[in-house]
Amino acid sequence: MSEIDVRLADMGLTLPPPFTLPVGLRLPFDAVQVDGTRVFFSGHGPQGADGLMAPPFGKLGGELTVAEGYQSARLVALSVLASLKRSIGDLDRIRRWHRVFGMVNSAPGFIEQPNVINGFSDLIIALYGPQRGAHTRSAVGMAELPFNIPVEVEGELSLFP
Repeated sequence: MSEIDVRLADMGLTLPPPFTLPVGLRLPFDAVQVDGTRVFFSGHGPQGADGLMAPPFGKLGGELTVAEGYQSARLVALSVLASLKRSIGDLDRIRRWHRVFGMVNSAPGFIEQPNVINGFSDLIIALYGPQRGAHTRSAVGMAELPFNIPVEVEGELSLFP
């Protein structure tokens, strides 16, 4: 068992199974692309233990609170980690998290996107520590996100050679 797997277990967290696509949705690409030691992951949303998109759904500052958005962002981190594990095998291979682009489904006037995306960043830093887990980041508001999910995150990291 890898160090990251042990930390996840110690936190009482489990990685979700592969994402179950909604009926009619086709994604003609891989969620993770590895190019040497560089890894890019496409936008991920919150997933439940069943592999489906996890509630709650809606806009931050509208139907949802910052606390609900924060928890959704944590679920996004678990979804990303699950995709990475399926792609690279061992999450301990991750040398450094470089860039995270966090998108928040925001009602007009909502300005707390950074506090929402902290749910993603805080979990990654808790798992990898500040040296490997701290990353550059954007946290932006979007008028809509697919299927009314509250949070979507994409990014880039590197592997040990």
